[in-house]
Amino acid sequence: MTDAGDTVRIDKWLWAARLAKTRPLAAEAVKGGHVELNGRRVPAAKGVRVGDRVEVTSGGAPRVVVVRGLAERRGPASVAATLYEETPESVAARERLAEQRRIERAADPFGAPLPHPGGGRPTKRDRRRIDVARGRRRG
Repeated sequence: MTDAGDTVRIDKWLWAARLAKTRPLAAEAVKGGHVELNGRRVPAAKGVRVGDRVEVTSGGAPRVVVVRGLAERRGPASVAATLYEETPESVAARERLAEQRRIERAADPFGAPLPHPGGGRPTKRDRRRIDVARGRRRG
């Protein structure tokens, strides 16, 4: 980790903090406007300081974090977790979204659970039921 007075490029920091899977994906997210630093869209080369507020939008609810440490290199997840602190509002919003998605996935329009939730390949019969539930064929 670096000293508190230093800055680190936002794309490097997102990657080091494990908020992005790869550095090119972090740079692409910044370029695409999915990352805000202190409420503003910034270029990938913009420096992040301790105390800055970073908002990352990926997969639905935005994740709002406050920078607590700086690192240019990706290390263990235990170290990455110390680089930021997620706001309570952000945690609550992500939990609500996750619960909503679980509920939506739990049942098809007929009230029966969808077959093979994440486990194994669907049978021909299961595939027909899935197609009916998605409106691709009539039941």
